[in-house]
Amino acid sequence: MSVDIPNYLDISYKEPGKFEETRYEKIHNVIVESSTEGSLIVAKEIADLIKAKQISKSHCVLGLATGSSPIKVYEELVRMHKEEGLSFSNVISFNLDEYYPMDKNNIQSYYYFMHEHLFNHVDILPENINIPDGTVSLEDLYQYCIDYEIKIKSLGGLDFQLLGIGRTGHIGFNEPGSHFNSGTRSITLDHITRVDAAPSFLGIDNVPRKAITMGVGTVRSAKRIVLLGWGISKAEILKKTIEGNITSHVPATYLQEHNNTTFVLDKGASSELTRIKTPWIVTSCVWTDTLKLKAVVWLSELTGKPFLKLTDKDYNDNGMSGLLAEEGSAYHLNIKMFNTLQHTITGWPGGKPNADDTNRPERASIPKKRVIIFSPHPDDDVISMGGTFDRLVEQGHEVHIAYQTSGNIAVSDEEALKFAEISKVLSPDCKESDTVIKTLNEKTGNDIDSIEVRKLKGLIRRSESLAATRYLGLTDSNVHFLDLPFYETGAIKKNNLSQVDIDIMCNLIERIKPHQIYAAGDLADPHGTHKVCLDALFESLERLKPNKYMDDCWVWLYRGAWHEWESYEIEMAVPMSPDQVLRKRHAIFYHQSQKDGVMFQGNDSREFWVRVEDRNRLTAKKYNVLGLADYAAIEAFKRYHF
Repeated sequence: MSVDIPNYLDISYKEPGKFEETRYEKIHNVIVESSTEGSLIVAKEIADLIKAKQISKSHCVLGLATGSSPIKVYEELVRMHKEEGLSFSNVISFNLDEYYPMDKNNIQSYYYFMHEHLFNHVDILPENINIPDGTVSLEDLYQYCIDYEIKIKSLGGLDFQLLGIGRTGHIGFNEPGSHFNSGTRSITLDHITRVDAAPSFLGIDNVPRKAITMGVGTVRSAKRIVLLGWGISKAEILKKTIEGNITSHVPATYLQEHNNTTFVLDKGASSELTRIKTPWIVTSCVWTDTLKLKAVVWLSELTGKPFLKLTDKDYNDNGMSGLLAEEGSAYHLNIKMFNTLQHTITGWPGGKPNADDTNRPERASIPKKRVIIFSPHPDDDVISMGGTFDRLVEQGHEVHIAYQTSGNIAVSDEEALKFAEISKVLSPDCKESDTVIKTLNEKTGNDIDSIEVRKLKGLIRRSESLAATRYLGLTDSNVHFLDLPFYETGAIKKNNLSQVDIDIMCNLIERIKPHQIYAAGDLADPHGTHKVCLDALFESLERLKPNKYMDDCWVWLYRGAWHEWESYEIEMAVPMSPDQVLRKRHAIFYHQSQKDGVMFQGNDSREFWVRVEDRNRLTAKKYNVLGLADYAAIEAFKRYHF
């Protein structure tokens, strides 16, 4: 039976290309507040389809995806099974892909992934689970793929296909160059795909070079397709997919020709779509102050002119006549926007004592502030805001650093073995050193670090953090290692936030009663710890906000390690001199275990200190191009209102 698009995925429906705001779009998409909200919507649609098929006494054939995107969909389906009685007894599943070669018991296999996140927790029949077999011999692989394809077709095809999207535009593992009619087959993985998978495999050298994947044609034959797009790192490829031409260079564009496809995007993933990034191009706008600044920054960058040189013609020629009519003239609007951006700049991130703070981002009324800098890993503080950290200490504020996790999984086995062997030389009778050395020497690719190894790796990162904070003038008593329990799994996959995590955060905030909190708002972090740590802060703030001392607490979000705030988003810009850039670099260098051959490189091959210096310089350059002062580098912050 066919299933129409349910209302809960149709709430903001505008047929692509037929309305002003969607005239650049060729695929139906729904934009939600968060990946959690989107996941619940999609899980509801899948559950309703399963129930509809049960009523008609027929199988429900699901095409399922792996990776980080569908995890919360599976969590919600498991919840529905346990709490609402949703049965999977009529479900037949076909997974999109699997690495090759790959043993099903390997913790990196998609067989393992699917059982851990879904199949082990619901009542699906084992014989109804179909996942490409990464152990098939090379001689049998061709026929195996044909048989996989035949089995899907024999069941009438896929009723529903769940997809994610890779940065190459791949769906499944259909990499650039895949044919629109391709079937299930083996494929060589693109280098970018392997880079993105590297964190899960603890380094790109461990990522398989090949995979088995359903073909584009197989996916396109599904009666219903839903693609999940989460996070700003997917924004660029999603714009190409939704607004670009159909091309084998971006295989996901083939979905433009499917008549029942919906992309579900969060705000970050949708940020490059024309109607989101530059809405004035496609429709009339309600011109808020934020949108005005965004538009004028865009126009300045488009024309290559600083704010104060933009003309009426520049505005009219680029779809902004409505803004000009509202403001009166380019002259007055330019000055207004110039002043808005100029007022974000300050060399006093804690506020300048005895100064008029009317046009400054921070208050002067509390001259000596208590400050907590929350750092998800034991180096995010100096990487993302080392210059501001330095300024706050230098200007006499009571600064506290709180490392939310131990960061132990980011220490390589080789680094840990080096320290264990040194410890053994210094203390020959140390049994713990013997245990660690033996464990590391016998470790295989499937093994999770033992508690002893994790303890050593955590101590390595702790000692590096103390060296860096001492260099910037902070006493050890003001450095707090929270070791939030959600992180301590010894594996890439973390536990969900618990009440214990929130209690630890709240206890520190209550003890210090800060006037300022700095936290990582860099949600492009590829392994998700930044987001979990930010969620922990937000939940803590909600719990604590009735307390009187919270009335004086301001929260500033930093980025830098993976991404940076856009010029129009910045509410506090802290310039750095060349000497301060060097001090920040030296502080980062104390994190030696993360300097060379870092395990969680992300999609940027540069070392962290290089990429962050480049980003700080680029922010300064953008300010200069817009017509403001020329600084060596700038660290940027956005205020969070709770």
